[in-house]
Amino acid sequence: MNVNNELKVHALEWTGNSLKVLDQRVLPETIRFDEYTDALSVAEAITSMRVRGAPAIGIAAAYGVALSVMQHYSVSEADWESKVEDDIQKLAISRPTAVNLFWALDKMQQVLHEQSGNPVQAIKQAAVQIHTDDIKANLTMGEFGADLIGTGNTVMTHCNAGALATGGYGTALGVIRSVHKRGETKVYAGETRPWLQGARLTVWELAQDNIPATLIADSAAAWLMKSGELDWIIVGADRIAANGDVANKIGTYSLAVLAKQHGVKMMVVAPVSTIDFAMESGAGIEIEQRNKNELLADCYINDESIVTAWNPVFDVTPASLITAIVTEKGVVLEPAENGVRSLK
Repeated sequence: MNVNNELKVHALEWTGNSLKVLDQRVLPETIRFDEYTDALSVAEAITSMRVRGAPAIGIAAAYGVALSVMQHYSVSEADWESKVEDDIQKLAISRPTAVNLFWALDKMQQVLHEQSGNPVQAIKQAAVQIHTDDIKANLTMGEFGADLIGTGNTVMTHCNAGALATGGYGTALGVIRSVHKRGETKVYAGETRPWLQGARLTVWELAQDNIPATLIADSAAAWLMKSGELDWIIVGADRIAANGDVANKIGTYSLAVLAKQHGVKMMVVAPVSTIDFAMESGAGIEIEQRNKNELLADCYINDESIVTAWNPVFDVTPASLITAIVTEKGVVLEPAENGVRSLK
């Protein structure tokens, strides 16, 4: 079942019996879908960043649970539930920062616990519903965000929070898509080192919808703000704490600090499933540390005694630096004053 309908760009395709994942590591040069029929392969696809972006990770994990049930369920095997639970635990450790992952796994476990007979059809339907609901949420957030920004403004985005990072349409890029439909808007995209999601993914994705975008080096953002041309920075999120602190791709915090200095507004766009209501502040968010070779790969330095690397892939932006948090349930302005519990 293809839940993407007429979307031009999508990261995940559910066939009913397998999950097809667009390998985002090889974009834009190569468009390749890898097909998976078991949960462990889906977990590896998440860990290896074939699939990325908090909402897309959650959706992929939901399909991973469905594949696990399809693989292990049998009326003649009493231990199929323990095998599925083992797969769920392996999916849970694939990316620690994205709260959507745990939200989706909890939803799927709840569906499993409610079944008294054959769970296969119900669990497949639950995964498809999570995917469908995410696309609907993206469309709603796009309109809410566009209402705030209006037309004729200049925006900048960081990393990729588009259709490639969600079920479809996008969070930050969903807002940009909705704004673009209403009138001309100039878009800048930071390159987003070290994986270059902005350079490889965002500008490519926007090009598929004929939305012009200008790529800049990450280090050029301050000078762009200094010029007075930039009105908004729009980003997604991997986890939002109850007080409005936001974990997102590394570099988001520095952009928020720069934006405050230059009078540029900061918008975070994410579904409510990204909010961790149990986490009081961003201080408790686990920041994923990835392999140092992601930074050193192009340096051609083999002597580790001379050069090493520190590679956090997320940072936390305090709510005091954020102008608005946009969700499918509504918009929170000045989250430092209001938090996000009203969205629960």
